[in-house]
Amino acid sequence: MALPKKVLVPTDFGPGSDRAMAYAAELAKSFGAEIVLMHAYEIPMVGFPDGSLVATAEIASRVSEGAQVGLDRAAAALSMSGVRITKLLKQGPTWRTIVDTATESGAEMIVMGTHGRHGLPRALLGSVAEKVVRMSPCPVLTVHANDV
Repeated sequence: MALPKKVLVPTDFGPGSDRAMAYAAELAKSFGAEIVLMHAYEIPMVGFPDGSLVATAEIASRVSEGAQVGLDRAAAALSMSGVRITKLLKQGPTWRTIVDTATESGAEMIVMGTHGRHGLPRALLGSVAEKVVRMSPCPVLTVHANDV
């Protein structure tokens, strides 16, 4: 088995993602690999018993612009590692977008943060990392937000 030459690093801009980015940068340096840094976002939609409220074009634009600013900041922080970085901003359901991006980009490994939720919060919010691990076309390394 060859070492990965392309590592996908999804980010939600939280502490777990920051740790995963740092870990991925060290791996990429060791492997001589490129990092594909991506953020997936969804346009907010709220359901009510009588219907739903869909975001306006202005709100959708603000969400996209905010996501791009966050991705640019994350890439700038990661660029100090000296590893080649490609940025991707995608709209769609997070776990599905990560899995699809891994396939589309030819990633040979995914390194991602996880919140490590348990119990009711996990049941209510689900686990993006768990779904990615189950559906990924390549190995997935998860890094907890509180790992040292």
